[in-house]
Amino acid sequence: MASRGQFSSRIGFILAAAGSAVGLGNIWGFPTKVAENGGAAFVLMYLIMAFLLAYPVLMAELIIGRAKRANMIDALRSISGNAFGSIVGSAGAITVIFILAFYSIVAGWMFSHLIDAVLSIITVDLPWLTDSSIARNIIFMCIFLAFTCAVVIGGVSGGIEKWSVRLMPTLLILIIALILYVSFQDGAIDGWKAFLIPDFARAVEPGLLVDAMGQAFFSMSLGVGTMLVYGSYIQKNESLPRLGASVALVDIGVAILAGMLIIPAMYVALNNGVEIFIGDKLIEGPTLIFQVLPSLFATMGFVGTFVASAFFALMVIAALTSSISMLEVPVAYLVDNKGLRRKRATVLITVLVFALSTIIVLNFDVLFGLVISITTEYSQPILGLFLCIFAGWIWKRNEILGELKQGNVSIEQSVFWKIWPWYVKFVCPVVIAVMFYRSVF
Repeated sequence: MASRGQFSSRIGFILAAAGSAVGLGNIWGFPTKVAENGGAAFVLMYLIMAFLLAYPVLMAELIIGRAKRANMIDALRSISGNAFGSIVGSAGAITVIFILAFYSIVAGWMFSHLIDAVLSIITVDLPWLTDSSIARNIIFMCIFLAFTCAVVIGGVSGGIEKWSVRLMPTLLILIIALILYVSFQDGAIDGWKAFLIPDFARAVEPGLLVDAMGQAFFSMSLGVGTMLVYGSYIQKNESLPRLGASVALVDIGVAILAGMLIIPAMYVALNNGVEIFIGDKLIEGPTLIFQVLPSLFATMGFVGTFVASAFFALMVIAALTSSISMLEVPVAYLVDNKGLRRKRATVLITVLVFALSTIIVLNFDVLFGLVISITTEYSQPILGLFLCIFAGWIWKRNEILGELKQGNVSIEQSVFWKIWPWYVKFVCPVVIAVMFYRSVF
């Protein structure tokens, strides 16, 4: 096996792992779920789910990854000592490939809208860029995958870390600048009220709770091995609970920032004459991002072209920081287990994802929503459940403690160690299983 790469610094890992978590699941998905689940009630339950479920599972992935210094398939097989670990690991790798397949299509839309917004600054109008067509979808999906492939070929410190420490600060600057601009527009105050004042009666609705759990898992890239693989590149002297908390806080923070941008922006659009309701429900999903917000930008005159460019640049950066972590999961397996060179492994997986994405584009009405539902609503929670079982029931507790002590010799006396082992063993599996049952039946 070739020597494994490592993140060269703590901030490099935090930004790379947070970049994996901070993607379209935060910038698009979170505000969308807020819009369709009654605003602040969803925000409240998302925060609870993120801390009570997502963070413990995130820690399970990081600990397993760093201890085993391997991809998800080999790491789980090492813990289980039999084929069960390989099966679960393989399911994670397959799931992440299919997530990347639909993700790259959506990211391609963001890319084409970014180019359209930039061209509009110089008054060049190419309707093809924003019209839905098979050619447009495949071309920009391919361009986005090429960018992702190029970063992952660069390796851990020379590719993933190098670009994450550039892209993540840029993302944060863009989103904060846009929040400030939108907040001073007429109508923004109504959006702030919708985002910040919860309807507690809705907070315990089963559908809202299931959406909140799914959003927490999807936005933190849990269950599919991205955090496990990133964990395998962490230096042994780092404190894992502290790193995990940093990643979770950045991810949750960006999700909240995205809501602070998009929900007020929707009400600014309403104030400017753009329809944002279907019946009594806020518009969400692709209609929100590709129709409502561009209509808002159009009402802003010339400055709207710059705001639109900044917004879609934000979306592309968020998509890229996540896609590189997803691509790394199967690439790490081919490099570790099959002895392939990184460049060849990356190109092979990219071609496979491109083929799957093309099939989805050509059968869009049937496959797009189906793939999203199977991977994010079903596969990810189940895989998260299995990771809890591995960390809580199969893996020996003293081995976990020994791994954690390498970054903090006094971890045994910490609040984390007094709570996490039994919590991930008993509480997380039960809650995830109950929530999953509710979502299916």
